[in-house]
Amino acid sequence: MSIEPAWKQQNRIPRILIVDDDFEIATPVKFAMESLGYEVVHMPDGQSGITKLESYEPDLMVLDMMMPRQSGFLVLEHLRKTNRDRIRVIMVTGNEGERHQAYARMLGVDEYLHKPFSMEELKGHVQRLLDKPFPDGEAPSESS
Repeated sequence: MSIEPAWKQQNRIPRILIVDDDFEIATPVKFAMESLGYEVVHMPDGQSGITKLESYEPDLMVLDMMMPRQSGFLVLEHLRKTNRDRIRVIMVTGNEGERHQAYARMLGVDEYLHKPFSMEELKGHVQRLLDKPFPDGEAPSESS
């Protein structure tokens, strides 16, 4: 048995949080996601991204790995510590290291894209992940 994503259960538009310090990437990503009809918020670093998680409750996060103030890894670690397993995560990075990718996967990243990536590839991953149900064993925490 599987569980539908929150946006489907609540009959609302999917919410996407972009956490990336590179405005040359974040701006077109935001535009592309809005063109698909999603509600999108951009935060320029990991620390503000974590703060925004408290009020925004996204369905999916496009997360840069290397950022000032807090890296994407620290954001992922925060997600796991706070039991936010119902947020799909696409990590984007210019880093080619396999060790980094392995660690990101261990922390539960759904997709890992190397910069530069095609916007069509990102859109495809976003649409697929937003529609993908969660396994029944991934119950959300009742923290609200």
